Amino acid sequence: MRTGERCLITGGAGFIGSSLAHTLLERGMKVRILDNFSTGRRENLADIAGDIEIVEGDIRSSETVHHAVADAPTIFHEAALPSVTRSVADPMTTHETNATGTLNVMIAARDTGAERVVFASSSSIYGDAERLPVDETMAPRPISPYAVSKLAGEGFLAAFHNSYGLPTVALRYFNVFGPRQDPASEYAAVVPKFVQATLQGKPSTIFGDGNQLRDFTFIGDVVRANLLAAEAEGDALGRTFNIAGGDPHTVNELLATIREQVPGDSPEPIYKDPRVGDIRSSHASIDAAKAALSYAPEVSFAEGVAATITWLTANAS
Repeated sequence: MRTGERCLITGGAGFIGSSLAHTLLERGMKVRILDNFSTGRRENLADIAGDIEIVEGDIRSSETVHHAVADAPTIFHEAALPSVTRSVADPMTTHETNATGTLNVMIAARDTGAERVVFASSSSIYGDAERLPVDETMAPRPISPYAVSKLAGEGFLAAFHNSYGLPTVALRYFNVFGPRQDPASEYAAVVPKFVQATLQGKPSTIFGDGNQLRDFTFIGDVVRANLLAAEAEGDALGRTFNIAGGDPHTVNELLATIREQVPGDSPEPIYKDPRVGDIRSSHASIDAAKAALSYAPEVSFAEGVAATITWLTANAS
């Protein structure tokens, strides 16, 4: 990427997309965002709204995507319906958004001569892996429609790289958390939900026994991984990489860390049956990303939790 060059972020009003937008602006890039605001929030862009271009539309529309991709050499494709639970309830909409929407982005990138597509994939594609940590050589075993849709997206990136020479990099995110993550959604991720409940003195709900392992990854590290992927060359292109914190913790440990950092007493958690589609444990090898992208996490789990608590405290509604 060259200073002053335009970048497109699909899903740029979301948690990860808006965080990426802020960093790109700080680095002197022009930023265009494509978002239909179904899950993205305008509040995430309020402080930079005058400095970015917003195209309000849906990645399921080929015409809209072609319009958004025009004259944007670098595309960060973050747009998705991101919930396993939602995909189980409505697999068709998840497929249309995550799989067909990604195909629309790739066709538009090919047709407009884009120079790079970086794609947000998911650790969910591994399913319940036979061994941990998981690495990119292992066969995917998706167990939810969401995971299948993300795997399809990875396939489209590899196919367009091999068939048309389009430079691509796919990043498999592992349990991203941090500032700007919405705790209010029905499908909110576990970290902001736990933080909000603890701040409010309410019990957190844990699905399963809480001993399931998660490789929590701070948002700042994920943004940096995207920037590294946008600049990578050589054998990094056309490939998929795990992006994780590298220091997995159980869900019970997560809640204990939050409760340690929030003053006062909070109720004990409520345990419920595991949700359909959730994997038991997740732990990533990030050796490939270290070698090919020079990626390494810089924010510890405890530091990331503290930053999340600080942000949610300041932005409590």
